[in-house]
Amino acid sequence: MLSRIAESLFWIGRYIERADDTARILDVQTQLLLEDATIDEAQTCRDLLSCMGIEPADAAEASVDMFGAVTIDQVLRLLAYDPQSPSSIAAIIGSARESARGARETLTVPLWEAINTTWRPIPSGHFEALRPPYIFSWVRERAALINGTADATMTRDEGWQFIMLGRNIERADMTSRLVATTALSSGAGQWTSALRASGAYDAFLRTYRGIETDRAAAEFLLLDRLFPRSVVFALDRAEQALVNLTGDPRRAGFQDEAQRLIGRTRAELEYRSLTDLVEDLPDEMERLQRTCAAATDAISRRYFAGSEALAWKGVGA
Repeated sequence: MLSRIAESLFWIGRYIERADDTARILDVQTQLLLEDATIDEAQTCRDLLSCMGIEPADAAEASVDMFGAVTIDQVLRLLAYDPQSPSSIAAIIGSARESARGARETLTVPLWEAINTTWRPIPSGHFEALRPPYIFSWVRERAALINGTADATMTRDEGWQFIMLGRNIERADMTSRLVATTALSSGAGQWTSALRASGAYDAFLRTYRGIETDRAAAEFLLLDRLFPRSVVFALDRAEQALVNLTGDPRRAGFQDEAQRLIGRTRAELEYRSLTDLVEDLPDEMERLQRTCAAATDAISRRYFAGSEALAWKGVGA
């Protein structure tokens, strides 16, 4: 496969997952602000920006209220509506469509149409006219349509493996951001919100038989081997995609740098004491994000001619 096409497919997987997860996080946080008047809006905004790798200096040009705090409307502009903001859903969908154009000859017709149709409301201005919570459900539905169309219409060849690799690296990264931000927050019910943002709440209740604790929620989002949005599940799928791309699955040991990085991190998470892991979740999640970035660099060096990624920072970077 041409490196240009492989790179485009990899980033289609990442961008669609990033748009989906961004919408999930914004949906839950904006709903909490509407339902609970005791929540500190300014702190929630700071947490959201931190979760998405936007530091206060990066948002310096954003409009603020009379007290100098970034408002939820401004956060929505930065993370949802503004095509010029690299972390916004609008910009991410635009990048996914550009990646799809680069791999047009490899994508199935239904998959190209699903991606292109999702992008059309952005230049037309219709996307900006959508308001919460409808915009978030629309993004999730479109992401599900794109992912489902890929699952249903693509053969499981190298192209498919690159999409799965991108999707699962991004999923591990985004879940780690959500966990880090939740661990830093002192508000009541934040872990329940994190579970809801990940679409994990119902699965979590069934797994833990309705017993909700912060420790159990962190364990589920990080270590559950059966839930598809947990960090360990996503890393395992990314590692398997690399095995499928690099050659004989019977070979022992890692076959490239990205596989080594992802496999080592997955093993450390799975076999480490949960008590040690949760003692300093923000730092642990920052380390995981650095691993995802390093693995992406290693994949780019081995398979791709160049890099088309949007800038993507870690919490606390």
